[in-house]
Amino acid sequence: MAEKNSTKALVVVESPAKAKTINKYLGSNFEVKASVGHIRDLPSKGLNVDIENNFEPTYDIMPGKKRTLNSLKSAAKKCDTLYLATDLDREGEAIAWHISEMLKFDPEKTYRVVFNAITKKSIQDAFSEPGKLNMNKVMAQQARRILDRIVGYQISPLLWKKVSKGLSAGRVQSVAVKMVVEREREIRAFNPKPYWLIPAVFTTDLNLDCSEIWKQFLGDDEKNRPTVSDQNKWLSEHDAFRAELKEINGQKFVPEDKDLAFTAYEILKGADFKVSDYKTKQTQSRPAPPFITSSLQQTAANKLGFATKRTMRLAQNLYEGIELGAMGSVGLITYMRSDSTYISPEAFNAARTFIGKEFGDEYVPEKPNFFTSAKNAQQAHEAIRPTDPALSPEFVKPHLTAEQYKLYDLIWRRFVACQMSNAKWNITTIDIKAQNSGKTGLYRSAGRQLVFDGFTKVWHTSSNEQRIPELETDQQLRPVDISLDEKWTKPPARYTEGSLVKALENQGIGRPSTYASIISTIQDRNYVEQRERKFHATDLGEVVTDKLSEFFPQIMDMDFTRLMEQKLDNIEDQHSNWVGVLNDFYGPFKENLDNALEQMKHAKAETQPSDYKCPECGAELVYRFGRNGRFLSCSTYPECKFAAPVDKDGKILEEKPSGIKCPNCGKNMIEKNGRYGKFLGCEDYPQCKTIMRIGKDGNPVPPKAPPEPTGIKCYKCAKGELVIRDSKRGKFLGCNKFPRCRTIVKLDHLEKLKELQAAGKWPPENEEKAKEILKANADAAKKEE
Repeated sequence: MAEKNSTKALVVVESPAKAKTINKYLGSNFEVKASVGHIRDLPSKGLNVDIENNFEPTYDIMPGKKRTLNSLKSAAKKCDTLYLATDLDREGEAIAWHISEMLKFDPEKTYRVVFNAITKKSIQDAFSEPGKLNMNKVMAQQARRILDRIVGYQISPLLWKKVSKGLSAGRVQSVAVKMVVEREREIRAFNPKPYWLIPAVFTTDLNLDCSEIWKQFLGDDEKNRPTVSDQNKWLSEHDAFRAELKEINGQKFVPEDKDLAFTAYEILKGADFKVSDYKTKQTQSRPAPPFITSSLQQTAANKLGFATKRTMRLAQNLYEGIELGAMGSVGLITYMRSDSTYISPEAFNAARTFIGKEFGDEYVPEKPNFFTSAKNAQQAHEAIRPTDPALSPEFVKPHLTAEQYKLYDLIWRRFVACQMSNAKWNITTIDIKAQNSGKTGLYRSAGRQLVFDGFTKVWHTSSNEQRIPELETDQQLRPVDISLDEKWTKPPARYTEGSLVKALENQGIGRPSTYASIISTIQDRNYVEQRERKFHATDLGEVVTDKLSEFFPQIMDMDFTRLMEQKLDNIEDQHSNWVGVLNDFYGPFKENLDNALEQMKHAKAETQPSDYKCPECGAELVYRFGRNGRFLSCSTYPECKFAAPVDKDGKILEEKPSGIKCPNCGKNMIEKNGRYGKFLGCEDYPQCKTIMRIGKDGNPVPPKAPPEPTGIKCYKCAKGELVIRDSKRGKFLGCNKFPRCRTIVKLDHLEKLKELQAAGKWPPENEEKAKEILKANADAAKKEE
């Protein structure tokens, strides 16, 4: 190594934003640089794991990271000490290890620093007591990476052969898809059953018949009725309340018994009603714990409509630092990947001081509120919270984007509320006895009234609480409405982003830091799709799930997946042998793989019976699986080649004339359904293959003009040509081999590239050189301006 300046220390973090924020907390003797994530990983092509040699991995510098690595090496040569300040989870530990391996810095002068928040105190505390790399953490992450690589790279080629090209499988993602598929099938197989309820509305005003007024208030259209809050307001103004039937003639009312329901209704219609029991007691509700990763993702999905990936991206911004004017870059929240509800003593004190000052001493509980974390939580982590409660959402709002503000507001309120006093409620329960010619019924009602708001002053709760008026035993009541309502049982609800995260957490599938990537991946692979914020399994997802479940029962078993997660945790926590964990897994897995290669049938060769007949030959139609999913085909294929698309329920989709003529041959365009939804196709297909997209407004979108050729060779794939394409943002240069090659170049470079190619200087020998040329040309253009 070159001679070093002993006053300099190199600090390596992951992101430029994080580097900028912590740079101001360290003196001039520190140089802070960003690795921009991983710099080394298993190469994307090939397995790169030597299974026969204790699963030895082969790592390589990631594409586009040579310049970053060279910059880090150059900085390291000038420094005396190396601090690895990547994130505090396993992924961060692995990144730190890879950096140390590539820099080959003196181990005695290489330190690991971790901090839960990017604040001056946290940074200074971390650097005052630096540690060393935690190799158990590194090996746990490496084992997970190798395990996932083995599953993905050995099952994916199998799916290419047996289902469709380009598919992939994942150890955790495939189980998540299975959960959505199983829910889809539960919904499909669900048989709704009727039941009957006899709800009632009572009032204490015996002189006013408000039945008609109530009916007029509700209206005839059930879908557009007043909100529950508005209904409760009306009821309160008329000293009225709702009640549910509990008993009839001394026996429990069973909603599923139709005869009993009709008999009960006849009794209750003409009955007299009196209060038989009236009780009021005070209860307290405790605030919810501060956020961990999973609860933050669930709440952001439910309250804000944020996808998990979006939530984590925004949380990363808030953690790494936001420019707050004269205050500079400030980390607003603690580390966002955490499964622990632990709160540091400093945070307790800061919250309690803020609450007392802002809301009053009655809102500060006698002792801090403590919360229990999950069994497998990493207690070294802290809950997700604001770094300083005094930085209120309204104070920082001018410096945040709208979505950053919404998420910060959520995190801030949840944390401040968790250290506030309990809310106090008066809970009223009332029993109402019905009597009609010796026959009886019993109604029950309950209401809740807020006595002291406590934590709800910050973390608002539902206001849809009905108020029970002051009553006395034996007080007469007048019925406002008694109705016999027929209801139908409902199938289980489809997963939303929030409920899927909760299900993954409950089943022990993956870890909080992986939920966002799991949900994103299963959608990108077209195994599940979101419609109206609910997950639906695709035909492809069902087929792949069935194939994997049949031949890889262990991988697709939730208990096995949960156990594997525990084994990976044990590598870090109990220093288990990571090679042994992989050996235990690989033996049975290899047997299943060999068996599947030999016995798994191709998905396109399998059929399922249907209730349809072929309109051309009269034979049975069967369901087959194709490139665009499930469809109906004649069972005599290839003798009869009739085929028809189907909807999600397997019903034939009728193709209707659109009234639009084909722009190429003049024949009718037909409404069709494809993998990307509805489109128009020429009726003369396959002789004429003209298609037209249908826009969001339901109208056909005219076909785009063909890309304009330039004659300039693509620098990435070397086989394609850059062509001029058009987009919403304007024209640009793109490779004509898209989507296999996704090269994009600004149109401003066109004339310069023509000159370089004419001079034999384009395309250059490698991608990095091409990017240097493009950058130099852009810089020159700026100077001219």
